[in-house]
Amino acid sequence: MSTMKHPLLPWLVLALLASLPFVLPVLGLGYYVGFVRRLMIVALAAMSLSFLIGGGGMVVLGHAAFVGVGAYTVVALADGGVASAWVMLPAAIVVAGLVATLIGAVSLRTKGVYFIMITLAFAQMLYYAVVSLRRYGGDDGYTLPMPATLGQGLTTASGDALYALVLAAAAAVYALMARLPQARFGAALAGIRDNETRMQALGYPVYRLKLVAFAGAGAIAGLSGALLALQDGFVSPSMLHWTQSALLIVMVVVGGVGHRWGAPVGVALWLTLQELMRQVTDYWHWPLGLLLVAVVFLAPRGLAALRLGRRVAA
Repeated sequence: MSTMKHPLLPWLVLALLASLPFVLPVLGLGYYVGFVRRLMIVALAAMSLSFLIGGGGMVVLGHAAFVGVGAYTVVALADGGVASAWVMLPAAIVVAGLVATLIGAVSLRTKGVYFIMITLAFAQMLYYAVVSLRRYGGDDGYTLPMPATLGQGLTTASGDALYALVLAAAAAVYALMARLPQARFGAALAGIRDNETRMQALGYPVYRLKLVAFAGAGAIAGLSGALLALQDGFVSPSMLHWTQSALLIVMVVVGGVGHRWGAPVGVALWLTLQELMRQVTDYWHWPLGLLLVAVVFLAPRGLAALRLGRRVAA
């Protein structure tokens, strides 16, 4: 886990992100306000996955399932007549956290490749369960009947209001993820990652600590899914597919597993390059594949670790 201190950097990034809805439209780049909003939403899920992999050594190949659970919780509430985002978002966090607790209770009894495969299996079961939900569109997806309300006459159709909500959520989760490694819980989790047998011998409740981390990360991923649903006004089963989970892992690896800037950097770089490459060629997967190969060989600890590596070398 990175120990670098950049006291002003998070505040500078926060100020930059807060200014974009005002600056980009003036420059004729209003479209990219929504793009940056999407980056921050995906970064929520990526940060929670990075915490699991880097902080606890739990490689989850089904994290997108919790994103989908959060999104479909919004769908179920909207279909039932609930219109308030302040009901939808907490509900998505709770439901995704509960589903993660149930899956984690079983999955965490395995280790290594078996843990990876069982999380993948649960994720695919949720994927096919959602596909079978004809009430919510099945394979065709579901369009929300109306934007969610935010109070004071605002709805999620207001791009600026939703942007502020997403920015606040991203800043809160980033602060939490930056703080956890210094907390006793994060230190215990790191000890479990490094030597689980020793931590058990020292009397730590290893299984419960890992389960709490797994459930918390699932809840944050559920928040990401709920915000995606509110932004797009549309949800489809593809959000839960294992390929989305693999893509989250790729973005975390590119940015740097376990580094507090790793997930945001990986998401920003990957999705920005994807957006640019799509405008140039239909074969945009190739350059992104080469980027992944280059990162693996030239920066195996991720792009966020490059500066740390230089300092250590100096």
